[in-house]
Amino acid sequence: MNEIEKRSEIPSPSKLSKLGISAIGFTAGAVFLFILKAFSGVPLLGLIAGGVVTLLGIGSFLSKDPADKKAGAVIMTAGILVLLSKVPLVAPLASTLLSIGAVGLLALGIWNGIKFFLGLKKRS
Repeated sequence: MNEIEKRSEIPSPSKLSKLGISAIGFTAGAVFLFILKAFSGVPLLGLIAGGVVTLLGIGSFLSKDPADKKAGAVIMTAGILVLLSKVPLVAPLASTLLSIGAVGLLALGIWNGIKFFLGLKKRS
């Protein structure tokens, strides 16, 4: 009976692959937000980067796939925050929100990475 219970705790390969892909995606998103935040400090480059990212987010948001809509909303929001970081009164709030988003994505990436590696350990 004990072996059956242990086998039910072993994650499936599809669940492991989803965890691994999520970990990579969240971590890449965090790195992207940190880079975008750095670009927001450069006067002309920040406006160009914010505009391009906003347009890419709008394009993804208009997709029919629900996952693309979610990603598009996040990307569009990041672009808008970079553009808002050029407005003097809103700049501190926009910068803070970009930092919080980047740290949050990094935390989710690390968490999913830990769950992925623990699942791999259980499968071996």
